Amino acid sequence: MVAGIVRFDDHGLIAVVAQEAVTGEVRMVAYANEQAVKQTLATGRATFWSRSRGEIWEKGATSGNGLAVSAVLADCDADCLVYLVRASGPSCHTGAPSCFFRRVEMQGGALQTTDTEVPATTLVARLEHVLESRKASDAKKSYAKSLFDGGPAAIGKKIREEADELARALESESDDRVISEAADALFHALIGLRSRNLAFEQVLCELDRRMGTSGHDEKRARDR
Repeated sequence: MVAGIVRFDDHGLIAVVAQEAVTGEVRMVAYANEQAVKQTLATGRATFWSRSRGEIWEKGATSGNGLAVSAVLADCDADCLVYLVRASGPSCHTGAPSCFFRRVEMQGGALQTTDTEVPATTLVARLEHVLESRKASDAKKSYAKSLFDGGPAAIGKKIREEADELARALESESDDRVISEAADALFHALIGLRSRNLAFEQVLCELDRRMGTSGHDEKRARDR
């Protein structure tokens, strides 16, 4: 790959996508000029250019809902950027976590946004939302609810069963079986996390924290 200069448009602006560094969720899109990008790199805080106000603005400077930037990426043409961020609070002015939550459909030959909300979250986040809703459902109709009602002992027993089935599949079964058993193990791990009101994102953050650390060093640190 050949390095190049970031390309701004005729107005000196470039489109910027703010994306969660850990989950991959798209939080918002805005524009930045060269000064805003340089300020972002210098401060580690997402900074943009307001086309309506004609001024530099830092996300969260007044609301507190900032975006901490870990890296700035350019696309292949260097005419669009991604800020990899960790968000503090909602990113949309409506109070939604992401600005992207309205489905677009064809209506009478025209593209229209609908009232159907489809948050731009990850599949795991949507699954977590479903599992959380199961806590208030009928145990006779919901398998997840029956495990929640069984408490840590029932959930832990099921996780051990699923982990063993995954291990056996890895040893001697087909790739399809490995994928199926891995899905079962992850699903039950998510139930365990939700039973403690913990989010899978917290697990991802812990894995992110460990990046660049030797597995042996990490284990020694935990065993102390």
